Amino acid sequence: MNIVILSRNPHLYSTQRLVKEGESRGHDMEVIDPLKCDIIIEKEKPTIYYKDRYLDYVDAIIPRIGASVTFYGCAVVRQFEMMGVFTIVTSDAIQRSRDKLRSLQRLSKAGIGMPKTVFTNYSRDVEEVIEHVGGTPVIIKLLEGTQGLGVVLAETKNAAESVLEAFNGLQARVIVQEFIKEAKGADIRALVVDGKVVGAMKRQGKEGEFRSNLHRGGSANIIKLDTDELKLAMNASRALKLPVCGVDMLQSARGPLLLEVNSTPGLEGIEGATGKNIARAIITFIERNRN
Repeated sequence: MNIVILSRNPHLYSTQRLVKEGESRGHDMEVIDPLKCDIIIEKEKPTIYYKDRYLDYVDAIIPRIGASVTFYGCAVVRQFEMMGVFTIVTSDAIQRSRDKLRSLQRLSKAGIGMPKTVFTNYSRDVEEVIEHVGGTPVIIKLLEGTQGLGVVLAETKNAAESVLEAFNGLQARVIVQEFIKEAKGADIRALVVDGKVVGAMKRQGKEGEFRSNLHRGGSANIIKLDTDELKLAMNASRALKLPVCGVDMLQSARGPLLLEVNSTPGLEGIEGATGKNIARAIITFIERNRN
């Protein structure tokens, strides 16, 4: 098959692994920068022009769309969809997952456990917001943040007020969540391919750090998920219509709680921690759906 990886950087670990695994299984792999694609819209013949050619020979795409290029990246994915090309995640699903608030609303309706969360447009009454999530400490998150950026732990009411006022002044939209103390700065990332968990790791924040992101110096180890954790990961994947995704959750006294779902999960951390070949699982998922 002709498989295109939509990625702005061909040297990233995840992109290189997908190219290597695809080629080892006999496919023609190509990395294309979605921002350099021209979308040509016309009656009955939607096409994409890239550099000096039309991309009318593509069988499947693997979108690796960064958060900063969601709008144009998703337009390119949608155009491939109009051309009848298989994609491991649809443009609609990517956009849904990038909107944290919309995702949490869909996931809560699907009956998935999560930390108590409040979104408010006007946070003068900080006390009420804090009470809604069970009192301080609270986590305050920018709706547009990634990789642990824009996430603040406010340990007192005064701190929460200051942070919310600062974000308000910047006209930044935030959600307030209860702090799950018993998680002890750790979370779980489950990688789902074709609706099934193919690998999971426990990420631990460095000393004194409540965020466990590997980009922030956290460490990761392989973990065997229990039944509830497996169920949460697969249900979240189904609810957001993301057959391939990373599902982040916390272990709490009341069972696993969902943090967020990532439509473009990195492979380096999870392959390194688990020793599993996630890239091959993604390629074989495409094979099953194209044959």
